[in-house]
Amino acid sequence: MQVLLVGLAPADIPAGALDTIRALAPDMRVVVARERAEIEALLDDIEIAAGWFPSDLAERAPRLRWFQQWSAGADWLLRHPAAVAHEFALTSTSGLHAIPIGEQIIGTLLMFARKLHHAARAQAERRWYRPPSAELFEWAEKTMLLVGVGAIGARTADLAVALGMRVEGVRSNPGRAVANVAAMYGPAELRDRLPHADAVVLTVPLSAATRGMIGAAELRAMKPSAYLVNIGRGGTVDEAALAQALAEGWIAGAALDVFDEEPLPADSPLWGLDNLIITGHYAGMTPRYHERATAIFIDNLRRYRAGEPLRNLVDKQAGY
Repeated sequence: MQVLLVGLAPADIPAGALDTIRALAPDMRVVVARERAEIEALLDDIEIAAGWFPSDLAERAPRLRWFQQWSAGADWLLRHPAAVAHEFALTSTSGLHAIPIGEQIIGTLLMFARKLHHAARAQAERRWYRPPSAELFEWAEKTMLLVGVGAIGARTADLAVALGMRVEGVRSNPGRAVANVAAMYGPAELRDRLPHADAVVLTVPLSAATRGMIGAAELRAMKPSAYLVNIGRGGTVDEAALAQALAEGWIAGAALDVFDEEPLPADSPLWGLDNLIITGHYAGMTPRYHERATAIFIDNLRRYRAGEPLRNLVDKQAGY
């Protein structure tokens, strides 16, 4: 009997979800497992996997036809060419993170505008902190450049416009309009738009096309008063160039949730920069994560069983 693997801890499975999954796949053996040894023992019979599934096992599962990963980014494919060549369909949880990540992006930008990161540090030192009004600013009437305008970018645009900002976007298909994005450009136009932006927000996945897309030249093209926010993938930003840019004042500040190496090494020069906000890759975290991811999986399971196109299908060659 073919196996449908649910790679989640029992406590993370929403109430009633397993009953729904079994009802949609009555001819399959539904197994809940997260232990590698247990998954490996089932490898020859797994047709569908959802949740946690070791990347190296995915490429070795001979009957795997569909893997619903529990994350949005699929850059792990860059390290596993055999999984790219394997015939299984890969779907992501793209769109799940739009609410928490959108709020974190706006939250960090508001911290910079009101110097809240400095106030928090001063409080920890029991030091009264009151910046001159000239050091504060408002985001209203300023311009945000969204690099990557999927579900996260669209949600962020809504929030930015609510603050009174103008939003521009850069995406691979600039012909697709998005509400609250005033102008859309292609990747080749990124460098030309950087000097116009007060906030540059990266939400792009890591791929051959996006690796190192923000380097020294791009940082020098930005306004000295501009801020960079990256919640996509660390490899899209040249961290050495960014450290220099922040130390030398090429740009005003940055907020990073993602890094080339995670956790960020203790000896990284990024730690010592007072115009940098560092968070530990948790922008997408929310208490509702498993609830929303399971809903995407169940919707896709219905589609899979009905022979319909799957939602959030990843182009395995492109990596997103």
